[in-house]
Amino acid sequence: MSEFFKAELKDKFLQYASDRDDYFEVQLLYDEFLRPNYSLSFVERVLREVLEYDPNLIDVMSGNGAKIFMISSTALTEDFIETGGFKQLFLQEEEKWDTFLEQLSNTRKLSMEEKENLGRTEKTSYKRERTLLYGLIGAVALSFLFTLFSVFKALFDSNNYVSQQDFEERIEKLETELKLKNESEESDSLFQKPISSSLKSDSIQ
Repeated sequence: MSEFFKAELKDKFLQYASDRDDYFEVQLLYDEFLRPNYSLSFVERVLREVLEYDPNLIDVMSGNGAKIFMISSTALTEDFIETGGFKQLFLQEEEKWDTFLEQLSNTRKLSMEEKENLGRTEKTSYKRERTLLYGLIGAVALSFLFTLFSVFKALFDSNNYVSQQDFEERIEKLETELKLKNESEESDSLFQKPISSSLKSDSIQ
């Protein structure tokens, strides 16, 4: 049984209950709408689906070993039928699916040419990234080799390296030489002054 037929059957059950003012046995629904092609248990299953949707649509009485033995309409039954009932709910759900499927079908698929162009673009991008990666690795390798060369060169040229102690000793030596030179010049200057004074005095006399 299709879902639409089942929705239509639910509305018929509710309409039948709404037209009556009393409780009636479920057997009457079976005799009225489904005999002989379906069983009484199928009627009970359809009524359970109605109760699962809204337990206030029908009033149920158990008995004779069955949970749903007699039913009656409620204050909401007629209003629900007038708004379209289960058939209207089914149609609304179908419209939602139709809209969804239409949106999917309207989604433009990529043509073969566009797929090929997209593939070429991805390949070009991959090649560019691979080239950049190789360039970066090469630069790092060259930098490492240059650093290694500088270290070995510094080790082999250690004979020309002037330590801090040697540098300080050379500075001290230069300072000593300058000091001695200055002292020698001062002593020569002091020796020349008495001679000059003596010569002046002789000329005056």
